Amino acid sequence: MNDTATETGLYARVQHFYAHQMQALDGGRFEEYALTFTETGTFQHSPSVEPVRGRAAIVAELVRFHERFAEAPVQRRHWFNHIALTPRPDGSVRSTVYTLVLTVRPGRREPEIAPSCVVHDVLETDGDGIRTRSRSITHDHLG
Repeated sequence: MNDTATETGLYARVQHFYAHQMQALDGGRFEEYALTFTETGTFQHSPSVEPVRGRAAIVAELVRFHERFAEAPVQRRHWFNHIALTPRPDGSVRSTVYTLVLTVRPGRREPEIAPSCVVHDVLETDGDGIRTRSRSITHDHLG
């Protein structure tokens, strides 16, 4: 992307959007997180699972995934960095983001850092803000 005021403004808006989106996810507010997607948005958080479509399906998938932490609660933090934005002909924006997931367990100061991922989003922007049309995630350890 060229470094113009418009593109800088879009970059700042996308960073702000991601900050709120990830805080909803990390806070377990899955309905709020799902609202950051378009109504028919797709979400694939791991290459080993099929993508889900629609906000209700996103919530259900997140609830299912987080059941693994029910017996041993953790705090997870998603760290987004190196956001690369590319405008698309249809007015949407392709966003490619390096991501680390930090997991903190009760009683342990040192976080676990895994997985290292790349998030591939298509974002829609309009007068109401930004929404994720599609998200797929690749994990670095899977090559």
